[in-house]
Amino acid sequence: MSDPILTLARPPRRSLLPVWTLFLAVLVVGFAIGGFIIWYSDPQLGRTQETPRLDPEATERVPESRAVLDPEELQSVAVFNTARDSVVNVDTIVRVRRFDMRVQEQQTGTGSGFVWDDERRIITNFHVVREAATNRGSVGLRVVLSDKTAWSAEIVGVAPDYDLAVLQLESSAPKEKLKPIKVGTSAHLQVGQKAFAIGNPFGLSLTMTKGIVSALDRQIESPTDRPIIGAIQTDAPINPGNSGGPLLDKDGRLIGVNSSITSPSGGNVGIGFAIPVDTVNPVVTELIKRGRVLQPDLGLKLVDQRMLRRNGFSKGVMIQRIEPGGPAAAAGLQELVVNPKTGEGKPGDLIVAVDGKLVNSHSEFVQALAQSQVGDKVKLSIERGEKRLEVEVTLRGV
Repeated sequence: MSDPILTLARPPRRSLLPVWTLFLAVLVVGFAIGGFIIWYSDPQLGRTQETPRLDPEATERVPESRAVLDPEELQSVAVFNTARDSVVNVDTIVRVRRFDMRVQEQQTGTGSGFVWDDERRIITNFHVVREAATNRGSVGLRVVLSDKTAWSAEIVGVAPDYDLAVLQLESSAPKEKLKPIKVGTSAHLQVGQKAFAIGNPFGLSLTMTKGIVSALDRQIESPTDRPIIGAIQTDAPINPGNSGGPLLDKDGRLIGVNSSITSPSGGNVGIGFAIPVDTVNPVVTELIKRGRVLQPDLGLKLVDQRMLRRNGFSKGVMIQRIEPGGPAAAAGLQELVVNPKTGEGKPGDLIVAVDGKLVNSHSEFVQALAQSQVGDKVKLSIERGEKRLEVEVTLRGV
């Protein structure tokens, strides 16, 4: 019998699972301990800071000595101090009867203005007081001076074509508190020179901003859509409420009346416009004299522009009718004549230029006349058939 095969029994294989379990447990505990240490050492991660120690002996910091203003700062301060007592707020108000039957004033709009003379007259934009001008009696005006005192005002006259208005403060307003603004000229302005605006933007009275004259001879629209020529463009920040306030030069002299802005958002983007003082001065004088502004006029009516072009006239404006006794009649200008039987017409004089400036539309003709004053002589370049003539005409006021 062969010997039996001896089979040695191997020791049983031990499972590795308990070893990995122990390793993972140690790792988790390590992360937990590390996180706690970080959390505990960094108060930003949630641990409450220890209350700082109080110091009963604490004292205020000693301010550093005041710096001397530089020349540019001194100039800005001087402009503000020169003009501040000339600038006012202009508010439109309505009187509302409350449930207890008492009358209460409610502000419906606000703008800016400035003192014009020693007779308590205030200048502002027409669009600031438009509501009061069109609803006299139901809408009133209140003017707030630099010392915060408020006074009622009435409208002396308005010039919507120039977006200007003259107001009269009540007689009880003390003259000693009213400082007429210094008046300059806009004829010699240059692009790049400093400009300062003072007004009431967003109801923040006596706010001064600073910039430069960005451009000259801009054209802006009046509330009547009539062009206002020669406007000053500035980047001095102008916002709602600045309307009617002064634009000043470095000497604190009036160079324009802030009127409008160009902005996609309604706020300032650095493009504001002011009516030049050389326009403001004569318009305001006319309003004080007559309560309205006489418009320069030649005593003629023009042919409809579309009809003129349909009839083959590619340029100029044509006289349709001349007023008897008017400037055009006195200068010998000729009007359109139509035969009532045949309907055939003899063209009137075709005006192609005013004082050398070409005109090809009614608005350009009106704009050209607006550069002159009532009583001035203007030279019209006209075509009469095959003839080219130069005719001098004296403007009248209407």
